[in-house]
Amino acid sequence: MMNKKNLEIYVHIPFCARKCAYCDFLSFPGNQQMQRKYTEKLIEEIKCQSAKVKEYQVISVFIGGGTPSILGIEDMTAILRSLKEEFEILTDAEITMEVNPGTVTAESLSGYREAGINRISMGLQSADDKELRYLGRIHTYDEFLKSYQRVRMAGFDNVNVDLISAIPGQTLESWKNTLKKVTMLKPEHISAYSLIVEQGTPYYGRYKENVKMENNSLKPEEGYCLKSLPDLPDEDTEREMYYLTREFLAEQGYERYEISNYSKKGCECRHNIGYWTGVEYLGLGLGASSYLNGCRFHNTPVFNEYCSARLEQEEAFQKALRQEFEQLTIEEKMEEYMFLGLRLMKGVSAHEFVSNFGHNIRNVYGMVLDAMEEDGLMECKDGNYRLTSRGIDISNYVMSRFLA
Repeated sequence: MMNKKNLEIYVHIPFCARKCAYCDFLSFPGNQQMQRKYTEKLIEEIKCQSAKVKEYQVISVFIGGGTPSILGIEDMTAILRSLKEEFEILTDAEITMEVNPGTVTAESLSGYREAGINRISMGLQSADDKELRYLGRIHTYDEFLKSYQRVRMAGFDNVNVDLISAIPGQTLESWKNTLKKVTMLKPEHISAYSLIVEQGTPYYGRYKENVKMENNSLKPEEGYCLKSLPDLPDEDTEREMYYLTREFLAEQGYERYEISNYSKKGCECRHNIGYWTGVEYLGLGLGASSYLNGCRFHNTPVFNEYCSARLEQEEAFQKALRQEFEQLTIEEKMEEYMFLGLRLMKGVSAHEFVSNFGHNIRNVYGMVLDAMEEDGLMECKDGNYRLTSRGIDISNYVMSRFLA
């Protein structure tokens, strides 16, 4: 019997109730007709794509967005059923679905579990209602609590909560209060990111460009306007938040296994670890990215183009689902392996580097490794090259040293 290669699947659901002011993901509101049309095309894509990856077995599935829980339970169940029918998904595969507070019911959550979802990722961001309004979130902390309780009552025992620090008006005390409230709920996993103001978002107009606020105000019915947003925390406060996160979560029993991710023992996100360690992945849905056989490509990000593509025709398939097809060189693969792998606290295995690329890691990166070790930014322990505490603080600089 042929030994099958491991594969991770990402499914993109682009719909959301309202786009948050800081969000640069491919997402937008969509009515029921759009959602049904998209679901039908996504299932068609699942069938077409699965025929091209028969040599793989699926070890994890991540359904993200947008807000996947916006989709009707019938549509989501149909997508999950199609995935199980078309791909060889291991019985112990981690299957994660992102949900937002206020978009789940006891009935929908029960349906997700029955359909095979075994991990829930909830987007809270902040436990402060004022900060949630500044972010443009559609829920309150109380609504998050109710949704979280529904998730637990539905029987989910592997739950992640997403948080964002350094948001407008946030103080060190309010961030600590968010961490306290969330850890009291004892989720198995916490993702804690610092806000990045991305170009093309409403936040960029408020915080990065010297433009008139009148031209960048959100509509009054969206709950606030950009003119009213307070300033971002200064760099010193942001740095204190960063250190507080690490120390407080450690005290509460959460192990930091990646720069921005913490978990109870044995509850690390397997899908993300696969991504950081070079496991191949297939992206399904609008704009979804893939990495297969050393090639990187993505689906069209244009909704009408995606939904109207005749995927059974090879030319249309390639045009819609194989855009910007790029074959990586061995050098590019090694660079990416180092860049992503160093995000993990355990670092990069010298043994696995040889297994993956047929080269000794020191023969390729010896000079950089020596320089980083001499500067106290990296260390080698048990055959793993990893960032030190100081190296983590300036991780972007260290990782950039491994790029040509």
